[in-house]
Amino acid sequence: MSSQRSRATPFLKWAGGKQRLLTQFEPFFPETIDTYLEPFLGGGAVFFYIYQHFQPSRVILSDLNEELINCYEVVRDDVHPLIERLQHHKENHSREYYYRVRGMQVADLSPLERAARLIFLNKTCFNGLYRVNSKGKFNVPFGKYKNPPICDQDNLIAVSEILQNVEIHLRDFGDCVQDAGERCFVYLDPPYHPLSVTANFTSYTRHPFAIEEQQRLARVFADLTAQGAYVMESNSDCAEIRSLYQDYRLETVQASRAINSRGDRRGPISELLILNY
Repeated sequence: MSSQRSRATPFLKWAGGKQRLLTQFEPFFPETIDTYLEPFLGGGAVFFYIYQHFQPSRVILSDLNEELINCYEVVRDDVHPLIERLQHHKENHSREYYYRVRGMQVADLSPLERAARLIFLNKTCFNGLYRVNSKGKFNVPFGKYKNPPICDQDNLIAVSEILQNVEIHLRDFGDCVQDAGERCFVYLDPPYHPLSVTANFTSYTRHPFAIEEQQRLARVFADLTAQGAYVMESNSDCAEIRSLYQDYRLETVQASRAINSRGDRRGPISELLILNY
């Protein structure tokens, strides 16, 4: 394993990211993984762990967030021009500049400029929270950081090296069924079912993820199971989700609410791991 591969870590901060849960996940991963699918990509913490510890021969990553998928593709295909653009953002970073970049019309930007914009906003916005409104517009306010890591050149190059061997798709999670064969490993990390009305955060894309989508995901879980895939899903530990997956193995992990506007509401919370093996 190369030194770059062994040190690659997520280059985006994502609400619900799993970096801090990996040690709790370790006992539940299959012993070997040859094909890996992750259809709710986000920050990709589980992907980076799986790739570097199991070295699967085939990896398929996907998400319905257009800006996210474009960003991964640019990191894979044009990492050095991306680094140059991020250095430009870093040199000009200020509150005024942040809102100027946030207000840019994505449709007017090249894929490279869009990727750099996303990383810049992700590293400098309040709490590193990716959130869009019903029109798909990024709407998170400025974050007051003294020295945000806008351009982590070494990690971006390491990530680019890993992504050379990865398939990346913009698509709905249901499409992963077509790629799932017997004994492949699928990790599902959807927007969580809300534990309360005020806890409802599903704004990773302009497409809502309501209970109907949770029910459709449960059907996809069943389809993957029927095809002989190993499936692990993360979701809220609540009655609705437990009911949907009552026929499967349910484990709990202790997560931390890392993103909340109030510091006193950030703390440990039980989350479900749903497994069909």
